[in-house]
Amino acid sequence: MKFSFFYIVFLVFTTVIAVECFSQESRRPTRVDLLRADDMRFDRSIAPDARRLIGDVKFRHEDATMRCDSAWQFTVDNRFNAYGNVFINVNDTVKIFGDKLYYNGNTRIAELHGNVKMIDDQMTLTTQHLFYNLETNTANYIDGGKIVDVENTLTSKWGFYYADQKDFYFRDEVVLVNPQYVMNSDTLHYNTMTEVAYFFGPTTIVSDENTIFCKNGWYDTRNDIARFSRDAWFTNGEQYLSGDSLFYDRNRGYGKAINNVLLKDSVQQTLVTGHFAEHFEHEFFSEVTQNAVLTVIGQGDSLFLHADTLRSIHDEENDKRLLFAYHKAKFFRKDIQGLSDSIVYNFSDSTIYLFNNPVLWSDNHQLTANRIELKTAENNRVESIHLFDAAFIVSKEDTTAFNQIRGRRIVGHFFENELRRIDVFGNGEALYYVRDENEHLIGINKSLSSDMQIFLEDNAVSRIRLFTNADANLFPPEEIPMDERFLQHFRWITDKRPQRKEDIFQW
Repeated sequence: MKFSFFYIVFLVFTTVIAVECFSQESRRPTRVDLLRADDMRFDRSIAPDARRLIGDVKFRHEDATMRCDSAWQFTVDNRFNAYGNVFINVNDTVKIFGDKLYYNGNTRIAELHGNVKMIDDQMTLTTQHLFYNLETNTANYIDGGKIVDVENTLTSKWGFYYADQKDFYFRDEVVLVNPQYVMNSDTLHYNTMTEVAYFFGPTTIVSDENTIFCKNGWYDTRNDIARFSRDAWFTNGEQYLSGDSLFYDRNRGYGKAINNVLLKDSVQQTLVTGHFAEHFEHEFFSEVTQNAVLTVIGQGDSLFLHADTLRSIHDEENDKRLLFAYHKAKFFRKDIQGLSDSIVYNFSDSTIYLFNNPVLWSDNHQLTANRIELKTAENNRVESIHLFDAAFIVSKEDTTAFNQIRGRRIVGHFFENELRRIDVFGNGEALYYVRDENEHLIGINKSLSSDMQIFLEDNAVSRIRLFTNADANLFPPEEIPMDERFLQHFRWITDKRPQRKEDIFQW
């Protein structure tokens, strides 16, 4: 007969435990007592001391009683084999049923076969082959078993149960079924009193709302609280969250991720990374801190935004999703860059709002105001930029020369991500350098108008329209001193401009 590896390990393990128990307590094995049988016969052809017992057979061994329909008892070896309606009662706390039993009174190990059922006050175990050590109150199955308690059903190929501690250890094809989810694992430790499951190796937890994967962690099935680590991730179909360590409270709808956090949104085509994240399911918002970065994926050109804190809020009633970036928010895209103390990204209309000392850069233009709105169209192309209060646009001509436009409100219109028209509303002023077709400087134009409209080609002013109280003059360069070539509140802060995505971390 061939024995499996787990069978051999079990025999060695249980024998060692039994030997240790006997040696520690300095006691000798006790005899198995036959309490009754309807009929008893001797058969020396089987063994010199073989007893054939038939009809309502009952044994006692220390704190356990055992019943069966028939049995062979071997008194010299202090063992018996029982058949039919086998029942073991261990100290009135554990009850075991089966079709066949091999029991050794010296080791106190019971081996049961066929329709085995073990019941205690916490759970019911069913299997086809079970070992039970009455000395240590431990059970082991190696050919598949099922555990059922108040809320959970658990199956596995191999299981070991410590009855006194109510601890189960499972291996191979472990499946735990709960009314709210199904857990699949390679190795699982489960306590039927606390209803806490500890898993080791690849583990997946699937519910109607989400799927969770990890290689190490624990799950409090009674309170629906869990912690996951080692390649841990969580997804609800549209969003995906991963991190070195994940914590989840299903009842509170609260999740937490620590270190190497990655949050992907397949609907919004965004990635958020950082080292600490919290998710509040019932309040519909998430927050990421510690090196937080938002990546808005575009066709060949993605936007990268960093801030101290990134907070995502989903307004389900209006089907609107907003991302708040604060403080020291800074973003980079090849065609446009910006910074502000606070930035809001509206995913529903692809608008970026910048508050508190905002600055935008596009090509050779610098745009500043008290508040800025950046509107994007399909494929995240810039459509328009709105500058509110103290609006100012600057572009560099050379080392000391700058084209400048200012007003109360300015709207910049883009075509193919290039600034083509500038509308100025209120207190409009413009100063720009005029050159001929050979790029020779002709003069400096100064224009004043309540409202004005400026057209650009190849990032240079091509023409200007003035409305209401207009005043425009072209001056020879030598007539305007250097200190008069700058409009009020001019500033050039290109040193803060991110030149690559890594620069968003520099403030």
